[in-house]
Amino acid sequence: MISTALLTSSARAFTGSGAARFAARALSVRHMSAAEPPMPHSDEKMPFFALGVSLANTVGKNNLDTLLEEKELDLVIEGFCKTLKGEGVDAMTVLNTYGPQLNQVLSSRQENIFERTKKAGAEFIENFLDCNEEAVKTDSGLVYYCMKEGDGEQPTTANTVEVHYHGTLIDGKVFDSSVERGQTISFPLSNVIKGWQEGLAMMKEGGKATLVIPSDLAYGDAGTGETIPGGATLKFEVELFKVS
Repeated sequence: MISTALLTSSARAFTGSGAARFAARALSVRHMSAAEPPMPHSDEKMPFFALGVSLANTVGKNNLDTLLEEKELDLVIEGFCKTLKGEGVDAMTVLNTYGPQLNQVLSSRQENIFERTKKAGAEFIENFLDCNEEAVKTDSGLVYYCMKEGDGEQPTTANTVEVHYHGTLIDGKVFDSSVERGQTISFPLSNVIKGWQEGLAMMKEGGKATLVIPSDLAYGDAGTGETIPGGATLKFEVELFKVS
């Protein structure tokens, strides 16, 4: 994946003229397609419902939907609503008393998810190597499989390259693809993830290869955006057109 989305905070999105623009977009979506399901409220109420959607999306960026069980999410919603309305126990008392415990729970669960994801990636790599005898695993852990030998220039991180690429998770889900967009992309090789830097440097112009990139050569435990989770192993098919 070459670029990541820029995230705008919910607070900024709902201040000043930004609030008016968001409300206008929210209302316009109501009429975009007859095939879409009806909105749950009237047009007068939907801007406020949209605020709730935005806040939920912001929370979702922290992967809470994967870390918490449904009954725990219900408690989160209860705490949010009561605090917003000024009901129940003092908010700071709750945070000071139970905040450290919450951090421990979430950290432990997140670590377990990372480990499972990394283990699945390692198993995928071993299976890929077993199924593709010509594939090589470098000292860094990158897996390189030549699909077509090139005969042109071989790039270094000092070069700009023009490529087509098709990126998937190990379950086959596409997260980014210039092939599907129908347009090649050019970028300085020094500006991309380590797995790309190493893998492209093994290619020549006119060549095509599969790169299987473990998380420590990709986006690490942080992941990126909403499409690549932390600890994910990535698989790319890359075709190198030009080195400059």
